[in-house]
Amino acid sequence: MIKKTKTAFVCEQCGADYPRWNGQCTSCGEWNTIKEIRLAPAGSERHHRAVGYAGSRSEVKLLSDVNLLQAERISTGIGEFDRVLGGGIVSGSVVLIGGAPGAGKSTLLLQAIAGIAERGVSVLYVSGEESLQQIAERAHRLKLPANKIMMLAETSVQRICDTLDTVQPQILVIDSIQVMHTQDTESAPGSVSQVRESASYLTQYAKKNNVSIFMVGHVTKDQSLAGPMTLSHIVDTQVMLGSTDDSRFRVLRADKNRFGSVGELGFFAMDNTGLKEVKNPSAMFLNRAEKPSSGSVVTVLWEGTRPLLVEIQALVTDCQYGNPRRLAVGFDQNRLAMLLAVLSRHAGIITAQDEIYANVVGGIRINETSSDLAIVVGVVSSLRDKIIPPDVLFFGEIGLSGEIRPVANGHARLNDAAKHGFKKAIIPKANAPKTPIKGLEIHPVTTLSEALDIVSDL
Repeated sequence: MIKKTKTAFVCEQCGADYPRWNGQCTSCGEWNTIKEIRLAPAGSERHHRAVGYAGSRSEVKLLSDVNLLQAERISTGIGEFDRVLGGGIVSGSVVLIGGAPGAGKSTLLLQAIAGIAERGVSVLYVSGEESLQQIAERAHRLKLPANKIMMLAETSVQRICDTLDTVQPQILVIDSIQVMHTQDTESAPGSVSQVRESASYLTQYAKKNNVSIFMVGHVTKDQSLAGPMTLSHIVDTQVMLGSTDDSRFRVLRADKNRFGSVGELGFFAMDNTGLKEVKNPSAMFLNRAEKPSSGSVVTVLWEGTRPLLVEIQALVTDCQYGNPRRLAVGFDQNRLAMLLAVLSRHAGIITAQDEIYANVVGGIRINETSSDLAIVVGVVSSLRDKIIPPDVLFFGEIGLSGEIRPVANGHARLNDAAKHGFKKAIIPKANAPKTPIKGLEIHPVTTLSEALDIVSDL
């Protein structure tokens, strides 16, 4: 008796499942994206691998009886990369690295595995987009040792896993997951179902055989990761490699990490020999002009597990037309409008008829509220044409009632500012340190008007 093949209807755009075909996907709203796919039979090779990974029988245990094993980590030899990963590569983990074309994803991974292979760790680089000759030429251009890196040009995950059973590497690179396909799914490579099934197949192999896998992922035009959302749930770590607004540097950010902190940043500079790590990003972003100017203020952000000093510039000018512009580069423009409203209401400084431009120098983007005080001080400095001394630091969140609220890790921010030669810091009163910091004069404030009074006396 021939068993009937089971099928399902899946949206190629978002991965939503349906019992029957529909013209429109009710999940993402797209039309004509629901396709019929054939499901793998229960006795397929993929099923046997999954059973081998998950185990045929599970037992109930008390949480206290579970063995605590310290995760073994392999250093990539690139300090900024290790920082984002949480201290190195965890054995058996799956890392998804995404980024725009030309960001340097393949270059970074090739540099990392070259250093790992030199220390005696077996690595395999699987390329589904570039030829092996192109990768060899890149390694030669980057002057990387290539005599210990195993290469494979393949797009079938079943054949890749068969090769893994033979060569048994400790580190595997898949470049990229969007071109891989599994024989159990009939849709074209790059479709939602193929990406999902291929990633799931490789993840199960990694967990069963304790192989660490790096998957390269594409991004869409809005810079989000291409493919189904379940791809982010399948992997252990998801990192994104992007560039600053001026394209001078590359920034590696962890969006998900089961073995480390989320939001950690790694900074790199791109040159003709590849990506070079920037070990002191604060010095990179504080490359200020020799002649001080009004509107220039320094603040300290907290990115991941370390402080980051950045310069914020503001420009206030007369409106040449009937509708004054408000433009923010590097942070939320709506937050700039809110801060200007607080400045008008609680400090009596009216800017309704002025055009205001604010920019974070260096192309970095601010994702926290600790820069509120620095932004407002920069606007007031430009409006009054008053130069803020270059050795003065500002940080603090501003509330709608004009109060200065504390921020996290205030003491560590102040210590980093003192190391970089800052002499004064205007900060929230709740962030004032209990013991003095050598060489740094602290001015704790509770309201915006109090902070502006101190600025006027600088």
